[in-house]
Amino acid sequence: MTRLRFQQSLDQLKENLLVMAGLAEQAIQRAIEAYRVRDLSICDLVSRSEVAINRLERDIDQAAVDLLAMEQPMAIDLRFILSVIKINADLERVGDSAKSISERVRNMEQMATVELPVDIPRMASLSAEMVRKSLQAFIEANPEKARAVLTMDDAVDTMNRAAYKSLTTVMEEQSHIAPQALNALMICRALERVADHATNIAEDVIFWVQGDDVRHKKSMMALKDGKRNA
Repeated sequence: MTRLRFQQSLDQLKENLLVMAGLAEQAIQRAIEAYRVRDLSICDLVSRSEVAINRLERDIDQAAVDLLAMEQPMAIDLRFILSVIKINADLERVGDSAKSISERVRNMEQMATVELPVDIPRMASLSAEMVRKSLQAFIEANPEKARAVLTMDDAVDTMNRAAYKSLTTVMEEQSHIAPQALNALMICRALERVADHATNIAEDVIFWVQGDDVRHKKSMMALKDGKRNA
């Protein structure tokens, strides 16, 4: 494979990943809209998009593996292909989370609408923003934008913990609306996973551009701080 053809293949790989990213981001937006308006027709759109996402995941993985086998790329090109493979997997899981949310909406369709002590649209907005910003960092090959995403994850984790506490209290004290609270709790959990996948994508962008593996660094620093304070 000539260098020109190899570069064209890399460009095509990136374009296909961006198509998949668009589908995954749209799936999350649709799932949350389905929750907001309780519209099962939107859930159907989420289910159909998952089929397309899964097909693209297989195609992208195969194309990336073919490039690794045929060209044996070095340095930044190798890191790019490895990052594409990992981002591809995270985007597929974002699609899975969207489907999980839509399935919870289906469960709630026959239930009475009640006020719950959780702001799911706000949590969804932050998780979706993390996905958008991580993908923008990928498009621009911008590690600083990627690092900004990493700092947003704590807010989603905090919201998820608060939702768990408040919703489990509802289930214990108001059994008549426990099913609604349980479904809301599972939706919050799915959104927390979306934020985790956005974080993974941002970490992969940093690895691709700078060769810096930042996975688990935050937890390691927290562990060291805990030991110092003990």
